[in-house]
Amino acid sequence: MKKSRLFPLLLLTILFQACGHIDLFEKTTAIPGHAWSSDFIPEFELELNDSAQTYKIFVVLRHTEKYKFNNLFINLGIKEPGQDSALVLRQELKLASNERWLGDGMNDIYEHRIPVGLLGETRSLTPGKYTFTLQQIMRDDPLEHVLDVGVRVEKK
Repeated sequence: MKKSRLFPLLLLTILFQACGHIDLFEKTTAIPGHAWSSDFIPEFELELNDSAQTYKIFVVLRHTEKYKFNNLFINLGIKEPGQDSALVLRQELKLASNERWLGDGMNDIYEHRIPVGLLGETRSLTPGKYTFTLQQIMRDDPLEHVLDVGVRVEKK
């Protein structure tokens, strides 16, 4: 009888702990042929309506262990509501130390969620429609062994 009373309490405890961090948006796109050409510039749209909320912005990247660099240079485009043109930020994404990949790995695939420069800091955003673009700007073109790229915006 006591076990049947403990189960709902345990379930509620787990659910409340899981709700500590709320993801607002994460969208990724597959890289054709796992070779990211600089001509392939994925675009992600997001509608934000809560001006009182603060947000943190990340670039999401998945690659295989055969990716031969410890970093990735990108141009991150951000078009804010009411703007005609996008702000383009050149970013270096650190993917590995000398000893290991910095992202989470399973088998031979690694995933990174990297805060983006000044925008990676928690900040308020104007309500409205945002458009993000990602362009790889490495010397190797196409960039082999990149599986997916994307953007993640979290409420804080």
